[in-house]
Amino acid sequence: MNRRVARIKAVQSLYQIEMTSVDPQEAIQAVLEEGEEASPFLEGVVYGTVEHQSEIDPLLEESLANWTLSRISRVERAIMRLAVYEMKWQEDIPHNVSINEAIDLAKGFSGEEEPGRFVNGVLSKVEKSLMQS
Repeated sequence: MNRRVARIKAVQSLYQIEMTSVDPQEAIQAVLEEGEEASPFLEGVVYGTVEHQSEIDPLLEESLANWTLSRISRVERAIMRLAVYEMKWQEDIPHNVSINEAIDLAKGFSGEEEPGRFVNGVLSKVEKSLMQS
């Protein structure tokens, strides 16, 4: 499983965790195809995002202009949480890769350009804040 596919499955898992409060392992298993195994990357980003959510959400809140995190769709929240986790805790992934992947995920899940622009704007602000700290 390549990282792009793992990110798609991670977003689906994070969405499911938020919707149903299931355990991360159960959410991961639910998004895998029959006979497919979770990659270490998939498990790492799902568990890491869940574990660090209390640190991720304030970073997102600070970067939202005239919005609150609760007003954003669950899918976009999952995408941005995943990207912030990668930017802050995955040192082997350049920030621009995490942001570009998040933009592509937002476009892919919505089928429109607008969510990608929104995600780009928010994550660019998060990146600036991470670079300053």
